[in-house]
Amino acid sequence: MIYFSGDFLKYIYFFEEGSKEQKNLLGGKGSNLAEMTNLGLPVPKGFIISTQACLNFFKEKGFPKGLEEELNSSLKKLEEKTGKKFNSENPLLVSVRSGARVSMPGMMDTVLNLGLNKKTIKAMTEKTKNKRFVLDSYRRFIQMFSNVVLNLEHDKFEEILKKEKESVKAEFDSDLTPESLQKIIEEYKKLIEKETKKPFPENPKEQLLLSVKAVFNSWNNKRAATYRKLNKIPDDWGTGVIIQEMVFGNLGNNSATGVCFTRNPSDGEKKLYGEFLINAQGEDVVAGIRTPKKIAELEKAMPVVFKEFVVVCEKLEQHYKEMQDLEFTVEEGKFFILQTRTGKRTAQSAVRIAVEMQKGNLISKETALLRINPLDLNQLLHKRIDPSQKLNAVAKGLNASPGAASGKVFFDADTAEKQSEAGPVILVRHETSPDDIHGMHASKGILTSRGGSTSHAAVVARGMGTPCVAGCEELKINYKEKIAEVNGKTIKEGDFISLDGGTGEVFLEEVKLIEPEPDKFFSQILEWSDVIRKLKVRTNADTPKDAVKARELGAEGIGLCRTEHMFFAPERLPIVQKMILSDSTEERKKHLEKLEEMQREDFEGILEVMKGLPVTIRLIDPPLHEFLPLREKLIEEVSELKSSGKESELKEKQVLLNKVNELHESNPMLGFRGCRLGILYPEIIEMQSKAIAEATKNLKKKGIDAKPEIMIPLVGIAQELVFSRKTVESVLKEIKETEIPIGTMIELPRAALTAEEIAGYADFFSFGTNDLTQTTFGFSRDDVEGKFLNKYLEKKILPISPFVSLDTSGVGRLMQIAVSEGRKAKPKLKLGICGEHGGDPESIYFCNSLGLDYVSCSPFRVPIARLSAAQAEIKENKK
Repeated sequence: MIYFSGDFLKYIYFFEEGSKEQKNLLGGKGSNLAEMTNLGLPVPKGFIISTQACLNFFKEKGFPKGLEEELNSSLKKLEEKTGKKFNSENPLLVSVRSGARVSMPGMMDTVLNLGLNKKTIKAMTEKTKNKRFVLDSYRRFIQMFSNVVLNLEHDKFEEILKKEKESVKAEFDSDLTPESLQKIIEEYKKLIEKETKKPFPENPKEQLLLSVKAVFNSWNNKRAATYRKLNKIPDDWGTGVIIQEMVFGNLGNNSATGVCFTRNPSDGEKKLYGEFLINAQGEDVVAGIRTPKKIAELEKAMPVVFKEFVVVCEKLEQHYKEMQDLEFTVEEGKFFILQTRTGKRTAQSAVRIAVEMQKGNLISKETALLRINPLDLNQLLHKRIDPSQKLNAVAKGLNASPGAASGKVFFDADTAEKQSEAGPVILVRHETSPDDIHGMHASKGILTSRGGSTSHAAVVARGMGTPCVAGCEELKINYKEKIAEVNGKTIKEGDFISLDGGTGEVFLEEVKLIEPEPDKFFSQILEWSDVIRKLKVRTNADTPKDAVKARELGAEGIGLCRTEHMFFAPERLPIVQKMILSDSTEERKKHLEKLEEMQREDFEGILEVMKGLPVTIRLIDPPLHEFLPLREKLIEEVSELKSSGKESELKEKQVLLNKVNELHESNPMLGFRGCRLGILYPEIIEMQSKAIAEATKNLKKKGIDAKPEIMIPLVGIAQELVFSRKTVESVLKEIKETEIPIGTMIELPRAALTAEEIAGYADFFSFGTNDLTQTTFGFSRDDVEGKFLNKYLEKKILPISPFVSLDTSGVGRLMQIAVSEGRKAKPKLKLGICGEHGGDPESIYFCNSLGLDYVSCSPFRVPIARLSAAQAEIKENKK
C-alpha cells in the first residue's frame, strides 16, 4: 500500500499486478484472479478496484478523489489489452462484480454484459452472426442492471419474461426467438422509463460508473450485513470491485458455463463435484432456472475442454493446497476460468479434506487442525432419520446439504423467521435468494423446487449446517395461496414435513430423528488435537446420562455438576419444599435425610461413569424460592380459595405464600444464595457433603475409583470460604474421606480481586464466568438479553454478546488478576472455567493464554473444546 498526504495513491490494479497474498487490498476474488493470471491460466483480462476505494467511497459519500480518472485510464488500458473498445464496432463488454476479502456468496451484487446499447448490439450481431445470443445478452443486462443499479423489483421483469414465454409456448429462456427477445427488451425499457422517469442509459461509461457505485453500496445491503453478522465479518473491510472482459457461455451449443468444486463439498471425497449448462450464462447455473448437468457429463459433451479443465483443477488445488470452488465458461470451444476461491463445505467434508490432505503430504497436522472451524463440528453431530420407521417419501430432490429435520412449512423467509420462535420450521421456496438469509438461518431445514447442488440454497445451507433438499421438481408451490402440491398431495402452511438432506427425500409427516456417529476422520482430528493441546477438557453434567455422552465425546472429567438440578425431579420437589417450609433445624434435617439418600445415589451414578476422572460437584447455589411455586400464582390461588371456602386447602396455600413472601428478594441473583445459604443453614451443605463422601466410600468398596471435588459457590469474602470449608471438612472427617479437594467458584469481582487471600483456603478455583460477566457488567442476563443487548450489538456498543464470548478486557482482566494472585499464594493451584464460555473457541484461546488447567462445557461442546484448545496452543506457539 502506498500513502501520500493521507490519501490512498493507487486504487486500481490489473490482474498481473496482484497476488493471492493481497486479499485484504484486492478482495479474495480479485487476488485469486491475479494469482491465476500469473500462473498462466486462461483468465479473461481485467482489473480490480481496491477495498480501500470502497471504504473511502463511504467515507466521502461518493467516489474518492482521483478514482474516476484512474478508472478511465484503466479502462483505456484494458481496451488496448483486449483489442476492443467501449461503444465501438468491435465492442468491449465487461462484468462488474464484488469481491470482499472473504467469500460472501451471493450477498453482494453483480452486473454482466455491461457495454451493450443500440450501436454495440448491431456490431455484436454482425460479429457473431447470432442475433439471438446478442439480444438475450442485452435482455439479461437490462434486467440485472435495473435490479442492481436502478433498484427495480426483479419480479416485475420476470413477469414480462414469463408472459412472453407462455405466449410463444417456450419452456426455457433459450427457446425464445430473436423476435420474442426484442419484444421483451422493449417492454423492459417501457417499465424502466415508467418507474424511473428516465430512459435506460445507453452510454457504456455511464453504465460502468453507476454499476461500480451500486456494487460498493451492496456492501451495506441488508443481506450482506446479515451475513457479516452471522459470520462475524467486520463491517469495515469493504469490498473490491472486479471489472473483467466478458466471455460468453451462451453463444451456442459449443459454449457452456459451470461451477465446480475440486472435491465433494458435502462429504469431502476427492472427486470433481459440480454442474454445467450448455448455451448459458453463469447465473443460470446457480439461479435454478434450468436444471444443470453433472460435471462428469462435460467429458462426453466437450472432451477436449474437459481434459484441460481437469488439469486446471488439479493445478489450482496443488497450488493453493486447499479445496477450490471454480467458475468457468466455455466460449465457442475455448475454456476460460472466471474465479477460484476456497470452497465452502460441510464440517464432515472439512474434516475429511483436512485429514486426507495431511496424509497426502500437502499440509501439516497443525495446518489441518487450523483449517477446521471448531463450531462447525456441531454439524458432525447432525441428527438423522431413525431407520426403524416405515416411511414413504412423497418426493425426492437433490441431496444438497446433509442432516435431517422436521418442522412446520412456511413459504417465505419473514414468516419462517417469526414462526421459528414457536417451534422448528422448514422454509419451502421455488429457490432461495440472498434476501432469504434471515429465514434460512431461522429454519431447521430448507426445501426448494428448483436449483442444483451448487444453487444458493445448497451452498448457504451447507455453510450453516442446515439440512437442504434442492431441485425437488415434483413440488408445485403457490405462494399466493400458501400451499404446495406434490404428487397429488397438498401441503398447507403450518403442516409438518421432514427432510433428509443426505438422500434428498421429502416426507409429509414428522419423523423420529436419532443422533449421528462420528467417522474415522472426525476421530483422527480429535486424536491430533489431544496430542497438541495442553488444556484439559471437562464437561458440565448433572446426570449419569449426560456424563456417559460426555465421556463418549472425550470429556476428561466433570467441571460442573449442579446439585440443585437434582432437586427438581417430581418425586423430590415436594420433599425439598417441605425442607424449606420447616420451622426448626430438627424438622429441616428430617427432610434432608430423605434427600441425602437420593443425592448419594446421584453422585454414585455420576462418579461411577467417570471412572476415576475428577468430578467437581457444586454445592447448592440458587435462592430457595426457586424451588417454591411462583408468588403471583400463589396469590391468585389463595384469592380463589378464600372465595370457595375451602379452609384446609386455604391454610396450606397461605403457609406456602407466607414462606414465599419471606424469601422474596428484589434482586435474588445478588441475594440469599450460594455459600450464604450454607452459612445460615449449614445442615443443607452438611447433607450434600455427606452424600458425596458416602458415595465415594461406597464406590471404593466396589473397587471403583472415585474422585469428587467439592466446590463452594458465590464466595466473595475469604471468611465465607473459611466457614463453609470447616462445615464440609467436619463431615468428611467423620466419614473418613478427607482427601476430597475443596475449592470455590470465582464468580464475583471481589473474589477475583482478593484471590490471593481466598486461595489460602482453596484447593482449586473454577471461574463461573456466567455470573462473573453479570456482576462485572452489572447485567441481569435474563433481562438484558430480552431488553437491550441486541440493540447494543446493532449499534456496535458491544462487538459480541459477553455471554457468548468472554469479555477479555473486563471480565478477562479480573480473571488475569485472580490467576496471578491465586498462584502467588499457591503456585500449583488448579484453575478451570465452568461457565458456558468453556465451549466457545475464542474464550478457550483466552483461557489457554492465561494458563488455566481445564475448560468445562456442555457434553456436545466437548469436541469443539478439544479442537479449540489445540488451535489455541498452535497459535500460541506461533507467537
